[in-house]
Amino acid sequence: MPPIHDRSRTGPPPPEPHGLGLHLRPWDAASGSDVETWLRGLRDPEFRRWNTPLRPVTDLKSARESLLARAQSAAEGTSMSFRVADARSGTALGHIGVNEIKYHLKSARVGYWVLPEARGQGVATRALLLATRWALTELGLHRLELDHAVGHDVSCRIAERCGFAYEGTLRGAIFQEDRHDAFRDAHLHARLATDPEPDGYPGSGA
Repeated sequence: MPPIHDRSRTGPPPPEPHGLGLHLRPWDAASGSDVETWLRGLRDPEFRRWNTPLRPVTDLKSARESLLARAQSAAEGTSMSFRVADARSGTALGHIGVNEIKYHLKSARVGYWVLPEARGQGVATRALLLATRWALTELGLHRLELDHAVGHDVSCRIAERCGFAYEGTLRGAIFQEDRHDAFRDAHLHARLATDPEPDGYPGSGA
């Protein structure tokens, strides 16, 4: 399986997702601005309320290491992490990742977060629509999964708005807030390449 950034067997690298007022590009661990934005996003109380990373990001050093690890995963073809930015100004708005890519099963998982000042503007919805189209077309995947902690109603609405149907509850599937020794339930959503396109989907005409 060729890595995402080396498409020598299948053509040039896939274009960066853009549209709906957004531009998605890979995070750059060599950029001080990217590292600072990554740290701020992962230290945000609302992010930490619903997400507990396996390796905590607490300072610039650990933030840079985290981005380097994501770059390595992209080079290996197992995930892709995008900085979500305003298409006109280039201002960072958040993050979306296409993770756990399994080409033999044509599947992956998606996850996202939005910076506090960008919330309430439909950023997560638009970014998810873009990343979904990118994964289903440019990577040729068939199934994308999305899970979130039970009780995270905003994330549930975003998933359904983007055509990710609710499929059930995963018991004890993710860590409790700020703990690695306790677990909580998660809702599982998924979208197939054969599902109808939701309103607002790139290319849907909506």
